[in-house]
Amino acid sequence: MPLEFKGLKAGKDRGWITSMSANQTKTLSSTPERDVLVVIQARLGSTRLPNKVMMPLMGEPLLVRMVERVLRAELVNEVVIATTELSEDDPIEKICKEKRWPCFRGHPTDLLDRHYHAALNLTANHVAKIPSDVPLIDPSVIDQVLGVYLKQLPKYDYVSNLHPETFPYGQDVEVMSFDVLKQAYEEATQGYEREHTTPFIWSHPERYSIENVTWETGKDFSKSHRWTIDYPEDYEFISKVYDALYPENPNFGMKEILSLLDQNPEIGKINQNRVGSHWMNQHADVFRSQPKEGTVSEQT
Repeated sequence: MPLEFKGLKAGKDRGWITSMSANQTKTLSSTPERDVLVVIQARLGSTRLPNKVMMPLMGEPLLVRMVERVLRAELVNEVVIATTELSEDDPIEKICKEKRWPCFRGHPTDLLDRHYHAALNLTANHVAKIPSDVPLIDPSVIDQVLGVYLKQLPKYDYVSNLHPETFPYGQDVEVMSFDVLKQAYEEATQGYEREHTTPFIWSHPERYSIENVTWETGKDFSKSHRWTIDYPEDYEFISKVYDALYPENPNFGMKEILSLLDQNPEIGKINQNRVGSHWMNQHADVFRSQPKEGTVSEQT
């Protein structure tokens, strides 16, 4: 039976944890100090594509299919779904209860606040951020990024595959120490820093030790291959990929997707009109450049 923590208040009286399962956490190492909590932010009130995380993929909500993929990553210890306190997001909590996933409910618009308090309640030492709109995320990519971070603890404060991006857009993985996340929570003041969780960290390379993981192929598909969901065309594209690959191989990854697109280029054209749409375009003038010499490439 799931352990219920309804009403358990977070630090500074924010949010609560529900749907905690006694057996959801993986046992990966003998040192809990190395365990990574993945926080997946999800809500139903998307302005561009409402209810996108509930759209069906092979008989399950998109959110379920995505979390299944995240949990396949070997270095992920635990996943928590962080949604809002709004009643409109009750269906997300219901899914978490059914699947016995931890669900944190917190601030509706301040995602940094929600991220921090979810990690605080679960006493995480290391916290990863993976958005809820990447249902084609490859578990091996998650392990690449987490591996760079964990292998050299405590060398890096923050590791991602986003600065610069090289993987197909929709393979987003970020990981940081809880202490650094706490600093961002306490010090970030700009609206985009609160909404997008980590800009305060990665825009200050003079303060934090930052590392980036690039695609080992040497290619950059970040601006040509759009594998995230924000628009109806994205959902059509992702559905076609699942319909083609999931029945034969539920564990399909980037290799299988790219092969499918090579053989069926019409699928890749479905959302080509949305390629280049990125939230950072709205704030390009305020972001500092990241030092390119700090990037690494990991083999799969």
